[in-house]
Amino acid sequence: MEQTRIAVFTHDQFLETYTKDPAAAPGRLECIEKAIADIAEFREALPASWEDLRRVHTERHLRHVMRQGLDRVASLAAGGAVMAALEGLKRPAFALVRPPGHHASADDSWGFCYYNNVAVALEHLRHHGYIQTAYVLDFDLHYGDGTVNILGEKGYAAILNPQTENRVEYLRLVENDLAAMRADIVAVSAGFDAHIQDWGGVLLTEDYHTLGTMVRSACMRLGIGCFAVLEGGYNHAVLGENVRAFLLGLLGARR
Repeated sequence: MEQTRIAVFTHDQFLETYTKDPAAAPGRLECIEKAIADIAEFREALPASWEDLRRVHTERHLRHVMRQGLDRVASLAAGGAVMAALEGLKRPAFALVRPPGHHASADDSWGFCYYNNVAVALEHLRHHGYIQTAYVLDFDLHYGDGTVNILGEKGYAAILNPQTENRVEYLRLVENDLAAMRADIVAVSAGFDAHIQDWGGVLLTEDYHTLGTMVRSACMRLGIGCFAVLEGGYNHAVLGENVRAFLLGLLGARR
């Protein structure tokens, strides 16, 4: 049976302006929710457990986030990613969460991030025996240094951070890497700030649909699941449509 809607894990607390950085700006998630309302099955995110967070981050870092008063929203973001990952074992899923996570390392964080949502989700799957290997596609404008720092040393996850200012080259790089990919699940750090009308000025809205289609095709070839977690994307005028295009690609639907 064809999948026409995608499970989207989110929470009302993500709508609150928890800091003054662009990732927490008012209206950012609302524009996405509006754009994907007809293709989304919205589900409430639950906080990540202490055990899940400790597999990825040091206690010193966790306490630091707590002292900033950001543990609740950051734990919800990580928990939403875990829930999307579990759903992703069966069908594509999306964590519509913030704060983002790919700049969060085990003992430090920057770039609007606090907990590494994708790493927490993959470590949950691995710890509970759902996967042995993983592939991470991070198409955010910025290099996902935190994810590389955490997962790079563990040896079970291949990570692609496309770094080019040529959109044709960009898509070819992703296509070729996915064609050679072998893993038990695909995790996408879905940042939309490389868009032509966002900070990066590289990709078109149609390219996000292409990226989603590529991920879907690779997963179908291997008979594996996938999930995506929101990272960057700061132009509210185009962000919703970019997310929608990507999710339609994951669903195998036209724009």
